[in-house]
Amino acid sequence: MSGGGLLVAGTTSDAGKSVVTAGICRWLVRQGVKVAPFKAQNMSLNSFVTREGAEIGRAQAMQAQACRVEPTALMNPVLLKPGGERSSQVVLMGRPVGEMSARGYHGGRQEQLLGTVLDCLERLRGTYDAVICEGAGSPAEINLRRTDIVNMGIARNAGLPVLVVGDIDRGGVFASFFGTVALLSPEDQKLVAGFLVNKFRGDVSLLEPGLEMLHGLTGRRTYGVLPFQHGLGIDEEDGLRVSLRGTVRESQVAAPVGEDVLRVAVCAVPLMSNFTDVDALAAEPGVVVRFVDRPEELADADLVVVPGTRGTVRALEWLRERGLADALRRRAAEGRPVLGICGGFQVLGEHIEDDVESRRGQVDGLGVLPVRVRFAREKTLTRPVGEALGETVEGYEIHHGVAEVLGGEAFLDGCRVGQAWGTHWHGSLESDAFRRAFLREVARAAGRRFVPAPDTSFAALREEQLDRLGDLIEQHADTDALWRLIESGAPTGLPFIPPGAPA
Repeated sequence: MSGGGLLVAGTTSDAGKSVVTAGICRWLVRQGVKVAPFKAQNMSLNSFVTREGAEIGRAQAMQAQACRVEPTALMNPVLLKPGGERSSQVVLMGRPVGEMSARGYHGGRQEQLLGTVLDCLERLRGTYDAVICEGAGSPAEINLRRTDIVNMGIARNAGLPVLVVGDIDRGGVFASFFGTVALLSPEDQKLVAGFLVNKFRGDVSLLEPGLEMLHGLTGRRTYGVLPFQHGLGIDEEDGLRVSLRGTVRESQVAAPVGEDVLRVAVCAVPLMSNFTDVDALAAEPGVVVRFVDRPEELADADLVVVPGTRGTVRALEWLRERGLADALRRRAAEGRPVLGICGGFQVLGEHIEDDVESRRGQVDGLGVLPVRVRFAREKTLTRPVGEALGETVEGYEIHHGVAEVLGGEAFLDGCRVGQAWGTHWHGSLESDAFRRAFLREVARAAGRRFVPAPDTSFAALREEQLDRLGDLIEQHADTDALWRLIESGAPTGLPFIPPGAPA
């Protein structure tokens, strides 16, 4: 017998679907429910490597952590990694299967994947008591409904009830809720059980008349009003954010243990991927992280990070156009710390041969590190463990570029020359002891009296975030009604709201 299920849809992208899904997952697992996350199709440059060597969206990996289960490719069978304005790499069941334009994907390929997606969902439902699915964008994107496999397409084929999340902090949430339902076909509307308000500030009693009117207009109830909270979030899918963004964007950086703060500048390269690598730095008391795109913004930085990118050659050109390339070379020559991760590591090398990603052939790198990179058609997807600065380090690799290291000191399968460091390993800074050793080295080179906190546990901070999300659901949603949805499906007799989807 298949377990229960729920699809968390949203009125818009970034309405809070990922966060709400993770919160529901953590609430359920604390009730003793065996639960798994699922997102049929994810478009993101932030990805993760599972134990079996499959690439999935980082948001689903974090949702799996909320469920206290190991992430697998079943939880995100289709991952689209944009490579430009018009094309994406298609990753199917954790492995890349080629590049495709948006027109080509929505013109037929997407429909062909529906069987795979439904099979993955059914396998999860056969193993878990409940599967909490996340939609993408809005379910009312009427131009894409025919080929949809992630919103109402999966909901209707799998008989899933749908909860629509709206971000009230943006404004217009009532119109968004009503319009979302009213643009769906009668068959799809039958599955939309109700709404969840996200990021509400103020007195809920002032909102209640509007919720009652919405119920009268749509025949659908609101399952909860989640308050706005600073510093909440899990790994983001897209956008210029870090997942522990409260530390960086919305709250004061915790006071340093030593006398100085440490300033980290992250080059906001095009098609930036896995920028979540800097989250662990942002979580350290006294470390200030900011994204930059001008050379003068590197002047007061104690550490500059060149992050991963889905377009290494394009990022290299961007760094040169902006004047950042020369600034990075000067920093390295002066012995000021620079860290390149994955694509950022490749950029710092001497030479790139790319007939795969950009197809630009031979391109000169910045020459900061003695490394030559050749792009292979086969993607490297691994979970390495090693040692650096006397500490154990774990990470994960996602790249086509194969690095030939010609000199320098060994550093996490990459190299180090002076204070220029490069590695293909994502996630290495989440290893607490190594991160502290690295920050001590950076502080020494930068002449800062910065001392890493002795007890910062990044894994514990992630758990704390997930528990806060679970608390939000438990304290501000009608959990009994949510469980009835998961267990029994959408209520019967939900009214049709005209006009419905266009013919």
